[in-house]
Amino acid sequence: MRKIAQERCRASFGQLFQFYAPRLKSYLKRMGAEDSSAEEIVQDVMLTVWKKAAQFDEAKASVSTWIFRIARNRQIDMFRQASKPELSPDEPMLKPAAEAAPEEELDRVQMEAYVRAQLETLPAEQLELLKAAFYQGLSHSEIAKAYDLPLGTVKSRIRLAFERLRGRLDGA
Repeated sequence: MRKIAQERCRASFGQLFQFYAPRLKSYLKRMGAEDSSAEEIVQDVMLTVWKKAAQFDEAKASVSTWIFRIARNRQIDMFRQASKPELSPDEPMLKPAAEAAPEEELDRVQMEAYVRAQLETLPAEQLELLKAAFYQGLSHSEIAKAYDLPLGTVKSRIRLAFERLRGRLDGA
């Protein structure tokens, strides 16, 4: 390993390759890699060994431990890449939403205005807590703390606000 690191000795690397390549492949197959994947990983690992031989520290690990650790990490990396699904450009979730027809857009705008008007008819203490929950994204516990109210009071006021709105909006 020293000769590879210091002199870039191809003969030493050849010996290292001949010794470790079959062992790495066997190890990777035992770890669940397909034959072609195991070969690919072995080639990648041995290329890494050649490039990074100077980083090997015999005080920290033996040559075999260092090489097998590289192989194990490469296999984990390949497994992670393989487990990520490929996104299809035809995926409906990736396409922009279709433009609404003018009458649908008008209906949406009118409904939004109606909901805003109904929100303003709520008692101030209910409206304030509803805005904290939905506009600021606060949880009930966070609202209780911020407004110095018991948690049950916060939940009751928000529930009452929803019931009022539901009653007014069901007929809309």
